[in-house]
Amino acid sequence: MSLPLNALRAFEVSARHLSFTRAAQELNVTQTAVSQHVKNLEDRLGAPLFRRLPRGLALTDEGHALLPVLAQSFARMAAVLAQFGDGRMRELLAVGVVGTFAVGWLLPRLPEFQAQHPFVDLRLFTHNNRVDIAAEGLDCAIRFGDGAWHGLAAVPLVQAPLTLLCAPALAARLRRPADLLHEPLLRSYRSDEWGRWFAAAGLPPPVLRGPVFDSSLALAEAAAQGAGAALLPAAMFAKALQQERLVRPFDIEIGEGGYWLTRPKSRPPSAALLAFEAWLTQQTAAEAPQSGSVSKAA
Repeated sequence: MSLPLNALRAFEVSARHLSFTRAAQELNVTQTAVSQHVKNLEDRLGAPLFRRLPRGLALTDEGHALLPVLAQSFARMAAVLAQFGDGRMRELLAVGVVGTFAVGWLLPRLPEFQAQHPFVDLRLFTHNNRVDIAAEGLDCAIRFGDGAWHGLAAVPLVQAPLTLLCAPALAARLRRPADLLHEPLLRSYRSDEWGRWFAAAGLPPPVLRGPVFDSSLALAEAAAQGAGAALLPAAMFAKALQQERLVRPFDIEIGEGGYWLTRPKSRPPSAALLAFEAWLTQQTAAEAPQSGSVSKAA
């Protein structure tokens, strides 16, 4: 059955307001035009959609059945039409981002990406480096590691060796790495970090105690508040270092990996994802002298 769109719209708006007068105001037409559209629709369907009351309207059983279907359809059309801008449809891009990279690198630069690629409707979902792209409905994910994830294409972004960061008051007590043996050492979920750092400093690792953090952001905040020393990627905490909420007392670094853009090999990338990937690689390559770049995994 072919039904006129104007009549369907007139019914949907009238049903929401239960008034032809208020429907006419919303549609910017006359009350007579709305009433006639609805009457024509009822004639085509062979069933009344409203009961005309002395004061307003009431939906019939047929009207109650039709309203939710039309309301959902018009809402979906409005959502799709809202995606068009500058003659091009906006594309949704769902990106999972490890929180440290989101706060320490991506967020300050996002306005530039959005200005260059207005057709991308970017949705960011932060995670703590544990993410399942397919199960979480993501198009891609930025994560920390060595670039070797099964079934995923990985594009190198930023190298991020770990170094000792702590509050200025704690740093004032440190003259040499051995002084750390008398200070609280904050731990991440990567259990071998401190052992490797002390080995790089030429010292035996101490017995580690205390809380374990699953987020580098929480770990950094605890260190900034004086709870202890932490091993963190300095490249992601440039602002805290500049503000001297965190300081770096020693130059010793350990390589734990870097940040990578990952996406499923089985799914062809969309235009939005290709634009995001190209922008990320261009930006990180331009900043490589300051932050370093990750070596491509074999």
